[in-house]
Amino acid sequence: MKLVIIDDDLFICRSLQTILQADPSICVAAVGCSGEEAEALYQRHRPDILIMDIQMPGIGGLEAGERILKQDPEAKILYLTTFSDDEYIVRALRSGAKGYLIKEEVESIAPALKAVMSGQSVFGSGIVMKLPQLMAGAGDKEVLKMERGQFDLGKRELEIVELVAEGLNNREIAEKLYLSEGTVRNYISTVLEKLGLRDRTQLAVFYLTGNCGSSSETGKGGA
Repeated sequence: MKLVIIDDDLFICRSLQTILQADPSICVAAVGCSGEEAEALYQRHRPDILIMDIQMPGIGGLEAGERILKQDPEAKILYLTTFSDDEYIVRALRSGAKGYLIKEEVESIAPALKAVMSGQSVFGSGIVMKLPQLMAGAGDKEVLKMERGQFDLGKRELEIVELVAEGLNNREIAEKLYLSEGTVRNYISTVLEKLGLRDRTQLAVFYLTGNCGSSSETGKGGA
């Protein structure tokens, strides 16, 4: 697995390089300290995953990531930052980034890289907890309406997806829609199968971004 690490603190870059390269399957091809370097190093090395900070001098990580993904939609970008601002998280997800981790969760970086390589998206535990609130405030209910025909979602299924994304559990959804919990569970299982998703967290991410990429966060999931 070839990586490029971008952080305006060179000490962090080198520390991450040392930690990650303890795994013989990981090679850090280059490190950089700005968004401009991120673009140049990505084009030069074409890494499997680009690990990048958010706030940096000059072009920030989010803008650099958007530029890279515009040129190469298959690029795998994993944000590693101290900032858990809602605006940053939403922008990163919408751009097509594969993950958003907080620097304090160092032990989760190596598993996150393997999850991204397997096609999943990854979020720190604190980020996953924020998703329902982000769904409720994003004002993006048109996202799934636009995708409904493509994924063959019925009106009731769409209603349930929206409520899942707002953080309601099966009992609360059942009460709100006058259904049984078993019926709600069956609806969610059917929707997950239609969208090719694994769990409620993935469904919430889909609702926010309009993309059917997977998501991974230990201990979260189920219909």
